[in-house]
Amino acid sequence: MKDDKRWHYMFVLLIGGIIGGGLSAHFWPLDATALAAMRHNRILAAEKFELVSPDGAQRGVMQVTPQGTAALALYDAKGKSRAEFKVTAAGMSVVAFYDDMGRKSVVVGHAGGDRSGIAIYSPKGIQVAGLSTAQDGEASLTLYDQSGKARAGLGLPGSGQPALALFDQDGKARAQLYLKSNGSPGLALADASGKTIAGLPRANPTAAQQ
Repeated sequence: MKDDKRWHYMFVLLIGGIIGGGLSAHFWPLDATALAAMRHNRILAAEKFELVSPDGAQRGVMQVTPQGTAALALYDAKGKSRAEFKVTAAGMSVVAFYDDMGRKSVVVGHAGGDRSGIAIYSPKGIQVAGLSTAQDGEASLTLYDQSGKARAGLGLPGSGQPALALFDQDGKARAQLYLKSNGSPGLALADASGKTIAGLPRANPTAAQQ
């Protein structure tokens, strides 16, 4: 498979609606071993399959790599990978789409620990948005600038206390809007060193003077 290393960090990201939709359908029966035992005389087994066009150009490859990753890659008429689907030996899975220059466009995946999500990339191949969920109900949306630094994040932990955070060009948190578990809102502003410079609700003036 072409450029296998680029997959090492993609096992993040995917919303439940997508998991419950088209991607939830299995290409093969869940018990593939049992099926193979029943139909051994009808199965063609190999370590690698290649899909070619009528003129002999390679348009797809399906194989199991030496590392134990089952992979399927589909190429355009120019031989560039445009879509790939991989499942590692450990069970992590990812689907990725590429533009005509080979740069990532969208990556959807499910990682160990039941964390899943989706990453969206700019035309330059830089991640600009990421949406992820976790088994405990945690969900987060992160937006990145063209240098790849996080600039805004919206999070909802399993405890149900939502928060919106804004980051400066150096990646430091400068503002946060949140709701406490009792429903009361809060706002915090910080300077470049991370020191709080303003916030709401304000401290009780009487208590502050004591």
